[in-house]
Amino acid sequence: MFADSAKIYIRSGKGGDGHVSFRRELFVAAGGPDGGDGGKGGDVIFEVDANLNTLTDYRFVKKYIAEEGETGGKKNCHGKNGADLILKVPEGTVIKETESGKVIADMSHGNRREIILKGGRGGKGNQHYATATMQVPKYAQPGQKAKELNVTLELKVIADVGLVGYPNVGKSTFLSRVTNAKPKIANYHFTTLNPNLGVVDLENGDGFVIADIPGLIEGASQGIGLGHEFLKHIERTKVIIHMVDAAGVEGRDPIADIETINNELKAYNEELAGKPQVIAANKLDILYGEEEEKAVGILKDAFEPQGIKVFPISAVSGKGVRELLFHVKELLDSLPSEPVVFEKEFDLTAIDFGNEPYTVVKEEEHLFVVEGPRIERMLGYTNLDSEKGFEFFQHFLKDSGILDELEALEIEEGDTVKMYGLQFDYYK
Repeated sequence: MFADSAKIYIRSGKGGDGHVSFRRELFVAAGGPDGGDGGKGGDVIFEVDANLNTLTDYRFVKKYIAEEGETGGKKNCHGKNGADLILKVPEGTVIKETESGKVIADMSHGNRREIILKGGRGGKGNQHYATATMQVPKYAQPGQKAKELNVTLELKVIADVGLVGYPNVGKSTFLSRVTNAKPKIANYHFTTLNPNLGVVDLENGDGFVIADIPGLIEGASQGIGLGHEFLKHIERTKVIIHMVDAAGVEGRDPIADIETINNELKAYNEELAGKPQVIAANKLDILYGEEEEKAVGILKDAFEPQGIKVFPISAVSGKGVRELLFHVKELLDSLPSEPVVFEKEFDLTAIDFGNEPYTVVKEEEHLFVVEGPRIERMLGYTNLDSEKGFEFFQHFLKDSGILDELEALEIEEGDTVKMYGLQFDYYK
């Protein structure tokens, strides 16, 4: 079965705890603390694999957990870092946060590798806490907690043109004629059970990628029939070829079919209905003379005033196909060349830390320490090296009341503030 979606649980590795120990060596008087730092937890990384074209592996294994960092050791021994967990996905996979449905990353085009969850920072050993007044620190920093998410993986095929239409209107036959694809072709509904991709090569060396989307029917956007499972694959396309049985072989009304499917596209995603369309009036090889002119004329009168061109074709004989393909290429050339990429919407720094405690203390002259679960989580979810992450950090200090508490302790400009592994000078 073609697997183009999956829901999985991912968790990064917890950071290893810092170690508490003291030098106990012969002929070494009053040995100081020598507890080593804990190792960093493994990251959860998604990576594009060109050899994959489905998400089948993620249908069976639902939990993915990176390795934890090891605890620090004696004699300043650093704990081993946890191994990163690399999850391979096909190009075109969109990673979403399951509950909100917001996009975390789009693994397409230039984005081949992305760290989704960073491993927990290793805790500092007790050697870091020795001061002039505290020469025997009997505590160390615990490793940072792991981060976890429930994510939904959606594979959206990368194609320039989407080929849509009711079942059995000749889409697979058309695709087999104009590309190197070899879809299954049979005279019954829902022959095609997964999207088929093919490359159209034109005479002047240009070309484009076309995707045959399995047959849509009325109610597809609400989950009726098979087509609803594949509506997501049209989202990356720039132009839609709407194929209809213009000859009415099965007694259907081609105008009603086109309007019905366009309504389904709009119900699924309004942007789909606004994509440029071309109508391929197929199966005209069984009509002759006035019958053919009448069938095509009805479609042209209905849709060409809306700016949608109608091309009479026969997917079997190839009649009219060349003209259709060159018109589609002209449409593609008139559109922006940038690929369709889904922008990031889910921000890990937006997680609420408000219900967790923290403390602000003046440890010694000109040194203030801020710590607690709220601070540790915030630092773990925030990339201070990025401009956006640093801006979030500044807002966090202000909105959480930490700046007010530091000022209440009479902090002065130039004094040092420590937050676990972070240390900075205070200035208003």
